[in-house]
Amino acid sequence: MAQFLITYDNRPPRNYTALYRLMATWKAVKLAESVWLANLVGPADVVRNLVLNTLQRNDVIAVIELKRGADWATNKVPPAASAWLSANVTPAQKAA
Repeated sequence: MAQFLITYDNRPPRNYTALYRLMATWKAVKLAESVWLANLVGPADVVRNLVLNTLQRNDVIAVIELKRGADWATNKVPPAASAWLSANVTPAQKAA
């Protein structure tokens, strides 16, 4: 399993149903409006293509593998996202 950050820009006409269904099957955690965290079997291009199949071909999608020990910091993210980062990347660095 690898840890991935998945982000997208869903352009009009927007339809999130299939995307949200996919994220639910992956037990992905929402970090921000269009950003998800997930433990998946990669590689990143396969994950990207699966996400792309739920959106439109002109939507922007980025899939980035996160590595253990990577530095990160958050502010006002959902508690589940902060817990996911702490469990899967490294201990939290909270903004003052």
